[in-house]
Amino acid sequence: MNTSAPTAPSVLVVGATGALGGQVVDELLARGKAVRALVRPTSNASKLQDKGVEIARGDMLDLDSLTAAMEGADAVITTAAGYTGGDKKAQDIDTLGNANLAEAAHRAGVRRFVLISILTSDQTPDVPHFWHKKPAEDKLEQLGVPFVALRPGAFLDQVTTLAGNPLDKGWMLWMAKPDVPLTFVHTADLAACLAAAVDADASPTERVDIGWDRPVSMREVARLLGSRAGKPIKVRAVPSAVVQVAGALVGPFKPIVKDMAAMFRWFDTGRYVADTTRQTQMFGPAPTAEDTIGRLAAELRAPHGQ
Repeated sequence: MNTSAPTAPSVLVVGATGALGGQVVDELLARGKAVRALVRPTSNASKLQDKGVEIARGDMLDLDSLTAAMEGADAVITTAAGYTGGDKKAQDIDTLGNANLAEAAHRAGVRRFVLISILTSDQTPDVPHFWHKKPAEDKLEQLGVPFVALRPGAFLDQVTTLAGNPLDKGWMLWMAKPDVPLTFVHTADLAACLAAAVDADASPTERVDIGWDRPVSMREVARLLGSRAGKPIKVRAVPSAVVQVAGALVGPFKPIVKDMAAMFRWFDTGRYVADTTRQTQMFGPAPTAEDTIGRLAAELRAPHGQ
């Protein structure tokens, strides 16, 4: 750990080198928080150091390193996910790794633990990377660690660019039914909620759905995006049967494919919908679909200087 530790109690961010974690760090710094980041021994932390972030070297599969990283920390935010990071030890990170984080937080006596979970994770035993979030939440509760688990919907800025920039292509790829409404979030909005959760008025065991003012279908996302971009955007939907067959055939060799197929099958049920009541109470009104998609359109145009 760096010798130049901040004078104020830090917020430890786990996953700070990722896209979401990096935005969480920026949000915390903007709020005047002292930030410490858990970074693997082999990872480059120079960008974080340049921002004044304290670096703690460690690994989610090494409990002692986590305990050391949390020493003196006021709160912990974890955005780490082996599944989305494509890590070779993805399942271990999402199971044992999260259990280790809970145990380390218990030992360190942190005031609050903020966990990135997944919407409907407690209803989806057939979707492994969703279901792994449930025992992570439960472990914190069992150990008596005060926590806020944010359960966001699908990441809009990720799913709309599965096949590249839809403003360039004029279409988006989707692997579920395009007319079934579901909950989306934007990475920047979620990062703001995660940072705010550190000091939000919350009970010791909060599980909070995170989404928009309403669920929308991918077809509506395309319509709204096209309206903001001034050009039609289509949805090219892969038939659900094809996705499921691919999951069954490739899944034994690449579990992530089976996992994804199960996720899209769940999307098709129409039950991937957030109740944003508690979100509104803790963080203010939920973003509207129109506003968020408008911001996404601006972001997608930005690389082209339009």
